[in-house]
Amino acid sequence: MGLFLNFEPALRRNLAIFFAASLCFWAGLAGMLPNLSLYIESFGASNQEIGWVMAAFAIGLLGFRPKMSRFTDRAGRKPALLIGVSVIAIAPLLYLSVSAVPNLMLHIPGTNWQIGTAVLLLGVTRAFHGISIAAFATAYSAVIADMAPPQHRGELIGYMSLATPIGMAIGPALGGYLEASFSLAFLTMTALGMVGTLCVLASQEPPRANAIAPASVTAATADRPIGNHQPRRSPVFWRLLFTPPIRVPALILFMVGIAFGSMVAFVPLYVRQAGIDINIGLIYTVSALASFSIRAIAGRASDKLGRGRFISLGLIFYTLAMLTLTLANTAPMLLLAGILQGAGGGTLIPIIAALMTDRSRPHERGLTFGLCLTGFDLGIALAGPVMGQLADANNSYTLVFALAGIMTFLGLIIFITASSKDLIHSIHFALNDGRDVYAIK
Repeated sequence: MGLFLNFEPALRRNLAIFFAASLCFWAGLAGMLPNLSLYIESFGASNQEIGWVMAAFAIGLLGFRPKMSRFTDRAGRKPALLIGVSVIAIAPLLYLSVSAVPNLMLHIPGTNWQIGTAVLLLGVTRAFHGISIAAFATAYSAVIADMAPPQHRGELIGYMSLATPIGMAIGPALGGYLEASFSLAFLTMTALGMVGTLCVLASQEPPRANAIAPASVTAATADRPIGNHQPRRSPVFWRLLFTPPIRVPALILFMVGIAFGSMVAFVPLYVRQAGIDINIGLIYTVSALASFSIRAIAGRASDKLGRGRFISLGLIFYTLAMLTLTLANTAPMLLLAGILQGAGGGTLIPIIAALMTDRSRPHERGLTFGLCLTGFDLGIALAGPVMGQLADANNSYTLVFALAGIMTFLGLIIFITASSKDLIHSIHFALNDGRDVYAIK
């Protein structure tokens, strides 16, 4: 924390405001987790329908990630932050409004499928909710990277990303405490979103080094690192996803997204099915506390010891978390799974953010972060419906968690063997202190 004492008072104040805004954002978002699956089920939704509704969150993410990534670089970080935190305030009200609409069964033409209007409206609202992360998470990563001294980049990103686990500890604990009333729980999340909006309005967007005109924002060519670019007036978002600096981080985030999406959608239902006596919010709370504890160490250490080994460690934690969930039949086992998942996320996410900052120039950061996080979005999108169908077919949530663990273990293997330009460099980067060949000097 001594790092902050070296900053000017105005910068410290600005960092504190951004931190508070992020705290409200993640608390308001995560506070929905203990209750949302149960709220959807109260409308008569099946496991698969619950999965579809929860996965619709990623529709907003995937649909708006390219737009918000470019918007963050062109219009600025602050406008994107405002969009994201405003959605946090509005979405809970839209969920509650669904109960006022008659729940009719709609027949889908040309099929034998039927869907209730409540489930359909909840899915649309969930997709709208997904816009929040597409806007806020990308812009927050970019604005902190803008303010971070290069020699302390991982450390500052690690400290400022602590808002995520703290928010994700406060939100679920609060949501779990208020679980007796969906209305009170959801309105509390709206209030947090409103406070976050006021914080963003009070912030000052820092100037960006090497900023260029919006019309000439550039990105990587298909065969070069994103910083070593040729001018392109309109880069193809999805093509850039497969460039060497981005494709492996995006792929492993896809694996992690499947695991995270499975945990968010089905842990509350698993706890009730197994009859385990535990406040569901506590699982997310201990996860957030573990994430908090490890972020304070990992970011600074990655500046000195390299990013790769910490990304590998994060994937190991995530795999162990899913394995523990597969075996969990008591409250302590569920809490252990939450701790391991938090340690995995707390190591993996901020270190990948630092890695992508190393691999991009200031005017490309919104695009770079957006591209990389698209993998995470897609994983969440597939986790709900695919895993929900498996849960319905086998009447087993443990199978869901086991498959999620296999995916994160596969992500670890991919990272160790393909994170750099060849196998030898990849192993050295992922397991030792090997140089990142895609980093921009």
